[in-house]
Amino acid sequence: MSTLTVNGQDIALDKDGYLVKLDDWSADVARVLAERESIELSADHWEVLELLRQFYAEYQLSPATRPLIKYTALKLGAEKGNSPHLNRLFNGTPAKLAAKLAGLPKPTNCI
Repeated sequence: MSTLTVNGQDIALDKDGYLVKLDDWSADVARVLAERESIELSADHWEVLELLRQFYAEYQLSPATRPLIKYTALKLGAEKGNSPHLNRLFNGTPAKLAAKLAGLPKPTNCI
């Protein structure tokens, strides 16, 4: 287990870099996690992160790639809910990386 220091607070991470406690998430935590992945969060990123947190609140799980694409298309439209767009935003691993940045657990069927 490792930690992430954000605004002077230590945040516990699991072996894969996901938050141990969902309540530790904040926009600042997301920014620091994104920096570790060499991503500068844009409005498009935030839109997906907020959507993921809504999905988690609704279903109590982090979506794998296909459900993430379908849910994004349903909520944001086909121009944003597609594989190329999400892969571009999240370095080719949208389900895993977006869940991590949104402070959610790793999707269960992702390696």
